[in-house]
Amino acid sequence: MAETASERRRREEEEQFSERGVSLWQDAWHRLLRNRMSLVGLIFIALMIFCFITGDFLPPYSYREADYDNTRVAPQLDHIFGTDKMGRDVFSRIWWGTRVSLTVGVVGSLTSLIIGITYGSIAGYLGGQTDNLMMRFVDVMYGFPTLLFIILVMVVMPSETAIQGMINIFIAIGIVGWMGMARLIRGQFLSLREKEFVLAAQMVGAGPARIISRHLLPNSLGPAVVSLTLGIPGLILTEATLSFIGLGVPPPYPSWGQMLSEGWRGLRSSPHLTIFPGLAIT
Repeated sequence: MAETASERRRREEEEQFSERGVSLWQDAWHRLLRNRMSLVGLIFIALMIFCFITGDFLPPYSYREADYDNTRVAPQLDHIFGTDKMGRDVFSRIWWGTRVSLTVGVVGSLTSLIIGITYGSIAGYLGGQTDNLMMRFVDVMYGFPTLLFIILVMVVMPSETAIQGMINIFIAIGIVGWMGMARLIRGQFLSLREKEFVLAAQMVGAGPARIISRHLLPNSLGPAVVSLTLGIPGLILTEATLSFIGLGVPPPYPSWGQMLSEGWRGLRSSPHLTIFPGLAIT
C-alpha cells in the first residue's frame, strides 16, 4: 500500500529524532509547536497565568476604583474596555477577575482530585462487595443535577466575605466534582492490581497502604492529570454561572460572571459591559 504524505513526513521526523538523540521533552515540545490548536491553548494559559501574577500592579486602574463622573463610558483610549455603572475600568476588572476564575478552576479541580483519588483508590483496591457498594453510592450521586446541587450547597452556606465565598465554592465543587475522578482511579486500580509487580509486592509482605502509594497510584496518575486539566475550564464556567445568578464570589472582588450579570441589564445602551466579560468567559 502506498505511503501517504503525512505518514512519510512523520517517518522522516522520527528518523531525524533518532539520529540526533532528541529527548522526550524536546520531542513533545516539537510536536506541540506543530499543533496549532495546542499552541493557541498554551498561549492562552500563559496569558491567564500572567494576568494572575500581575493583577495587583500592572492594570492601569484598581479594580475597585470608582469614577462617578465617567459611568458607562464606551471603549476609548483611557478605558479601552469602557467603564461600568460605577465608573470602574472594565479592562482592569476583567484582568483582576482572572485571579478569581483561575483560582476556582485550579483549587476546585485539586479538591475533586484529592477526594476522587481517595475514594476511587479504596474502591478499586478492595474490590468485591465493598467496591460494589461504594460505586452504587457514586451512581446515586450522579443522579443529582450537578449545577443544582452546587446551588443548593451555596444557598445552605451563605458567605459574608469574598474569601468565605471562594471557600464555599471550593467546598461545593469538591462535594459534587469528585465522582468522575473516583471512577477513573477505580478503573485504573482494577486493571493494575492483578499485574505482576503488584502481586510481587504482596508476596514480599507489602501492606495495602504501601502497594497503593508506591505501585498503584503512581501508575494511575497519568489519566488523572489529563482529566484534571480538562476539568478546569468547566469549573471556571461553573463559577461564572454561580456569579451570574448571585451565588458566586461576593463584592468587592470582580468575577467574570458577576460582571456579565451586571452588564446584561443595559445591553442596548452599554453593550461593552456584556461583550468583554462574555469574551473572557468564552
